[in-house]
Amino acid sequence: MKGHFYRRNCTCKKKKCTCGSKWAFTIDVGFDPITGKRKQKVKSGFSTKQEAEEFATTLVHELNQGTYLEETDKTFSDFAKEWLPVYSEAKDVKPGTIRVREHEISKLLPYFSQLKLKDINRKMYQDALNDLKEQGYSDSTRDGVNRTGRMIFRKALELELLKKDPTEFAYVKKDKKTIEQLEEEEIPNYLEKEDLALFLKTAKDYGLGHDALMFLILAYTGIRVGELVALKWKDIDFINYTISITKTYYNPNNNTLVYQLLPPKTRKSRRKIVVDEDVINALKEHKVIQNKVIEKLGNQYYDKDFIFAKMERQFGYPIVIKNVRDRMKRLLRLAGLNEELTPHSLRHTHTSLLAEAGVSLEQIMDRLGHSDDQITKNVYLHVTQEMKKEASQKFAELMRSLR
Repeated sequence: MKGHFYRRNCTCKKKKCTCGSKWAFTIDVGFDPITGKRKQKVKSGFSTKQEAEEFATTLVHELNQGTYLEETDKTFSDFAKEWLPVYSEAKDVKPGTIRVREHEISKLLPYFSQLKLKDINRKMYQDALNDLKEQGYSDSTRDGVNRTGRMIFRKALELELLKKDPTEFAYVKKDKKTIEQLEEEEIPNYLEKEDLALFLKTAKDYGLGHDALMFLILAYTGIRVGELVALKWKDIDFINYTISITKTYYNPNNNTLVYQLLPPKTRKSRRKIVVDEDVINALKEHKVIQNKVIEKLGNQYYDKDFIFAKMERQFGYPIVIKNVRDRMKRLLRLAGLNEELTPHSLRHTHTSLLAEAGVSLEQIMDRLGHSDDQITKNVYLHVTQEMKKEASQKFAELMRSLR
């Protein structure tokens, strides 16, 4: 092993060091294949010469075995910035997912921002996750942060920039929940059929603009609100009574003029939904009204074929999702219903009513564009279990009447 061991920056002129300088070594690690010059490895920070010698011996052994790895000096912050576009391109993820990853990285930055990747150990990483819990972040938020952290460090391992993954044995601490809390989480809020009828009647009687049609479609199809806003007239088959879901609307800043139409959430989300005659007739009526507006405005109308287009200012642009939420909250208040419900609650409502009507879970999943969704399954099981209880009660009542 060619090299030497010494006390780095030692100022003592005597043979025995009294300034407390750390031990270091410089050893040969081969030759540069381009220049042919000797390459050396310098390492310092050892308390004793023996520690330096042991580390150097290990390093030389790794070189001889071909397992030596030069860890990067990049900071967590710098590498996370490099990782994000690589992750985006490799996974072909949607802008919304990138925003989530950026948000989760921001939760790790206060702990690791200027630390070198190689200096972050398992305890430091676990302590960060534990501290996020102490700050009151939810289980789902911390799960997401940990998921993103793992992807970042595993990419560093894959690129041979690290020897060890500090996230390997990390876990997210969670409090045990009561049965009541679990049930509340697993079964989302939705409208019973009587309440849905009242809500739709309120939308028809007191709705603004195209509220009545908007909520009729959400209730009768179970589509996502982003899929609703992205609907174009070419997606409607008036002869076969179907609506094709081929895209979704993305506009995180609620800027009407700046929006994106993206592929649906998953491959399964591309689907064709059969709808009721009432929905088709309502769409026909809306098209007649919209065509009159387009004819009147001419070039002032942004005619991109959107069904739910703005009719006041910025004519023709698709309405923003926030507008749908606000309209629903207003109608719920007028109807005296739970104002905490959202447009997504109508998706759960659609699930519950299909289950009550005897439609199979597989058919419901297909209609909603799910390959697998636990919340949908929970709603379905909740409704069908209630139906089973009702059937049992009816049977018991029948038997009692025979006594």
